[in-house]
Amino acid sequence: MTRPLRADAARNRARVLEVAYETFAAEGLAVPIDEIARRAGVGAGTVYRHFPTKEDLFRAVVDDRIRGIITWGRALLDDGAPGDALFTFLRTLVLKWGATDRGMSEALAGAGVAVEPGVPEVEDEFLAMLAELLRAGQEAGTVRGEIGVPEVKALLVGLQAMQGYNSQAATRVIDVVLDGLRAS
Repeated sequence: MTRPLRADAARNRARVLEVAYETFAAEGLAVPIDEIARRAGVGAGTVYRHFPTKEDLFRAVVDDRIRGIITWGRALLDDGAPGDALFTFLRTLVLKWGATDRGMSEALAGAGVAVEPGVPEVEDEFLAMLAELLRAGQEAGTVRGEIGVPEVKALLVGLQAMQGYNSQAATRVIDVVLDGLRAS
């Protein structure tokens, strides 16, 4: 059994995760751990105590962010318009978060640091939430019935890549993609 972190250690860990997320999102995955430590106002040893490798730090950031996205996605189902929840989720994830979150986009696309071995359970939870959004839309008759989770994830990854390539085009392309997902 592991002991809970002291309050100051927990604050330092949370601060490192916050700064790492902001840094990875803005600048990608190439930023050194020493720079993240400097920006977080802690020593490099503090970062390495919590996250022995850069991959460990990135996995923790991805895990935290994806869990937040999962919680938000599920909340959309409770907001009174479950038939539109998938469309709201995709549009917001690509246009709002995708525009400012290069690190998350890279993670979702599987680029950069190998994430899969470290966070398979969060990937499973993400896909389960995506399935809930898809099923709600299909049951409401707003989403095409023959579409599955693998197709929706592929569209999401493609739209995220489009956002990084040409954000103006992504804004127009997402409308085309969402129209293609709509039931006729």
